[in-house]
Amino acid sequence: MPPKGKGGKEAGKGGKETGKGAKGGKGGAAAGGGDKEKKEEKTIKGGTSVKVRHILCEKHGKCMEAMEKLKAGVRFSEVASQYSEDKARQGGDLGWMIRGSMTGPFQDAAFALPNSTMDKPIYTDPPVKTKFGYHIIMVEGKK
Repeated sequence: MPPKGKGGKEAGKGGKETGKGAKGGKGGAAAGGGDKEKKEEKTIKGGTSVKVRHILCEKHGKCMEAMEKLKAGVRFSEVASQYSEDKARQGGDLGWMIRGSMTGPFQDAAFALPNSTMDKPIYTDPPVKTKFGYHIIMVEGKK
């Protein structure tokens, strides 16, 4: 019996055969429920996460202004503080995000980027469009 409590192979099989897996789909009402299953599979195998920063702008024009500042060599956190329209105004820092916890296009872009620094950021160009607006994304670490 103990293996079921640890979320090992038995728990995974039980989820598909007995319907217990529906319990793991926290927020099943959200679109992309299939992504939640992928998230759980990755988490069981050790998971994958990125330390991500972003600049979010509702309007494409404002996002392109922010992009020009970055291209001119302004530090990523300064541009994020000035231009980003979300709650992560602390230099755009979203912290460590696990696969499956981000919206599709944002997640794809974040995991595709190499690690970089705020002084020499490697960011998404062009910005990534999501239902929230336009994002300029950079990744500071992966694990």
